[in-house]
Amino acid sequence: MRRSVPVAAVAAITSAGLLLAGCSGGKGSSEGSGEANAATKGIVNASDEKGGTLTYAISDAPESFDPGNTYYAFIYNFSRLYARPLTTFKPGPGTKGNELVPDLAESMGKPSDGGKTWTYKIRKGVKYDDGSTVTSQDVKYAVERSNFARDTLSLGPNYFQQFLEDNDGGYKGPYKDKSKAGLKSIETPDEQTIVFHLKKPFAEFDYLVSAPQTAPVPQAKDKGADYTKSVLSTGSYKFESYQEGKKLTLVRNPQWSAKTDPLRKQLPDKIVLNLKVAQSTIDKDLQSGNTLVDLAGRGVDGQTQAQLLTDSKEKGNTDNTLGQRLVYTALNTKVKPFDNIECRKAVEYAIDKKAVQTSLGGPIRGELASTVLPTDIDGYQKYDLYPQKYDGDKLDLTEAKKHWAKCGAGKATTTILARNDRQDEVDAATTVIDSLKKIGVTAKIQSYPTSKYFSDYAGVPKFNKKNNVGMIMMQWGSDFPTGYGYLQQILNGKAISQSGNTNLSELDDPEINKLLESAIADTDKAAREKAYAEIDKKTMEQAAIVPLTYFKVLMYRSPKATNLVSTSAFSGQYDYLNIGVKK
Repeated sequence: MRRSVPVAAVAAITSAGLLLAGCSGGKGSSEGSGEANAATKGIVNASDEKGGTLTYAISDAPESFDPGNTYYAFIYNFSRLYARPLTTFKPGPGTKGNELVPDLAESMGKPSDGGKTWTYKIRKGVKYDDGSTVTSQDVKYAVERSNFARDTLSLGPNYFQQFLEDNDGGYKGPYKDKSKAGLKSIETPDEQTIVFHLKKPFAEFDYLVSAPQTAPVPQAKDKGADYTKSVLSTGSYKFESYQEGKKLTLVRNPQWSAKTDPLRKQLPDKIVLNLKVAQSTIDKDLQSGNTLVDLAGRGVDGQTQAQLLTDSKEKGNTDNTLGQRLVYTALNTKVKPFDNIECRKAVEYAIDKKAVQTSLGGPIRGELASTVLPTDIDGYQKYDLYPQKYDGDKLDLTEAKKHWAKCGAGKATTTILARNDRQDEVDAATTVIDSLKKIGVTAKIQSYPTSKYFSDYAGVPKFNKKNNVGMIMMQWGSDFPTGYGYLQQILNGKAISQSGNTNLSELDDPEINKLLESAIADTDKAAREKAYAEIDKKTMEQAAIVPLTYFKVLMYRSPKATNLVSTSAFSGQYDYLNIGVKK
């Protein structure tokens, strides 16, 4: 999933690592705030107290609230309040949050035919907020619209499009399906049962159906791209009002029943999300209690970081954690001069990763990276194909200049993309530009808002070719907590789409594609992890990605919120399922 976070102050870097390192973690369940990293160890302010208004804020506007048309971790997390996928992750601290459990489904999937067929039963009695009953046909339709109507809903992943049995490009999605029959590879023999038929075995399919793309959508109520404005709820909350670019208000869903939902608690009376609020304002409001959660889970900005980590009381309300994600620069293998592997290898050596780390906020925001897989994903193996040498803080450019001479590009020019509402990303891109000047590459930044970054710019191959985009700033986290869930959408050639694309390098390597396909079919977990490590190394051999940092987030934990727990499943964010208001 796509992620990004804001800049942090360099002044706080040295002391920050020491301050947090000296704090112990929380207990299994903490009754109060005031202990740094407590939410990475247990649930802070555990409570079943009902009532109040829970306020979120975000510095931009999400690309979409439609569960079938989104690809940001924070919306995957937040959407579960109103949209129930077949499976989901049980709230828990750190890696305990990776525990997959049934949600809309009664149980985990029943595989057959060697893992090519997966069957699920929908829980009985689940209703939409209008009182109508959820059916298996609604889940089928949700998958069809989110994966096959790519000209209308292009922002989510396309796993189902790639792996369902009868899709060879003929099915164009429900909006163009005149027969209304839908995909033959998804069967609904009755209103409770849904059966997925795949081209080949998919050992981790239970993870795949945790995506909000499996949250049901009744065809009669679908409004295409406008469905985002009034999603029909199956969760504990429903849409009350939506002011585009300003505010979303959720209220309790009266049709929700705890008897059909063992995960949700429905604690606040109302949930308000304020949009396009300056990050500095969000940080202040978190500390005052006017806002209880920063929806994006990006962490505090630089000025706030410095203040928090030098204040012993406020430091105790912070959580600093890994989140299965990597900050990197994608090198576009289809755009000159980076269609030449020697040019790409030169960049691997030339980008000053220490300087980039500083621009991102220092070690507290992530350690220097050399692999595609983050250190907290199973299958990670430590290695460095492009080791950087420093004389003090000065990077040795000998290898960089050697490979640049081999590539023969001379005085090259290129464009680098970044998100303009993510100051850390702009700062990191600026540092990359400064690094490349030293080997004769002149780069310029073009920056765009998060809400349009992948739909209109970075994720559009035609745009990148037309605008000479050779480099794209990116932060990526796993779609689900396995090597495949991390690697597939950024490395498989079949994942490249004309909009909403996340294979930003446009890498289409037959060996990597084949390894991904064979790995996911293997029921042996250890064998899959070995394959993921091999894919990682082959990608780095292609120099398609420049790993910068294994990202860590520093979040402020509001003492006025209950049930706060930082989970690996959603990139270190707080689990949004059951946050309440402390009275």
